[in-house]
Amino acid sequence: MPEKPKPSVLFVCVHNAGRSQMAAAWLTHLAGGGVEVRSAGSAPAAAVNPAAAEAMREAGIDMSAQMPKVLTVEAVRASDVVITMGCGDTCPVFPGKTYLDWELDDPAGQGVDAVRPIRDEIERRVRRLLAELLNMPA
Repeated sequence: MPEKPKPSVLFVCVHNAGRSQMAAAWLTHLAGGGVEVRSAGSAPAAAVNPAAAEAMREAGIDMSAQMPKVLTVEAVRASDVVITMGCGDTCPVFPGKTYLDWELDDPAGQGVDAVRPIRDEIERRVRRLLAELLNMPA
């Protein structure tokens, strides 16, 4: 029986420094290699948001080595599911992809106390997404 291909998810926000990085880190952590995970931004920052990295470290996930990446057409094309987080219309749309928009507070300029609830909401959404992905038909 042929092996079912891994689902792939792309998380997109403007700076690829906070929300999309946390979502990618959660999905990578929870999926245990069962999902191909990407993240990108329409206008990437120079570095990951330190408060987001600290909030994730508190949850046992180290994303401090991640670097914001620019959103490319290739990344969208290679993904089954594209989740946007406040990037508006900058994400290219291709037929056959699943697009979701997660409205989440932006952690930019926030301290770790303000980022923790964002981190926790992202975790809840990623857990739901993962359950849906694992039940995807072949």
